[in-house]
Amino acid sequence: MSTPNHPNLTVEDARKVLNKFTCLDIAPILKPSEKASVRRALILIAKLSDYQILGICADTAEAGKLAMKTYTHALGYEVPSNLPDIEGPVYIKLNGKNGLCYIDSYSGHHRGVLVSCQSHNPGGINEMYGHLPLDLFL
Repeated sequence: MSTPNHPNLTVEDARKVLNKFTCLDIAPILKPSEKASVRRALILIAKLSDYQILGICADTAEAGKLAMKTYTHALGYEVPSNLPDIEGPVYIKLNGKNGLCYIDSYSGHHRGVLVSCQSHNPGGINEMYGHLPLDLFL
């Protein structure tokens, strides 16, 4: 099954690309060609789901907010603008269904972005990928 926006990328291919990131503690550094492949795969899978939930683990609020901005823009969401600055590592969560977003201090060791694709239909895409690179869409 291919889509008009990505004629050479099937859903199965996209899942194979994204499944490499299932439950990684820290997102790997990718070559530009690898980033392009992951971006295409993520956008394809996201378009086939009803909404996404983002979870961002970053060393600083600035890095987390930049990742939030680039991922939300790429996935077609409003960029949250009311997140306060917090010192130290942060966790940011955005629910694409209702637009709720928050930032909090984070003491864990994970770094990167979790993307949970959600579908209302039980047979739809309901999968989580990550930790993806913070700079995937830069």
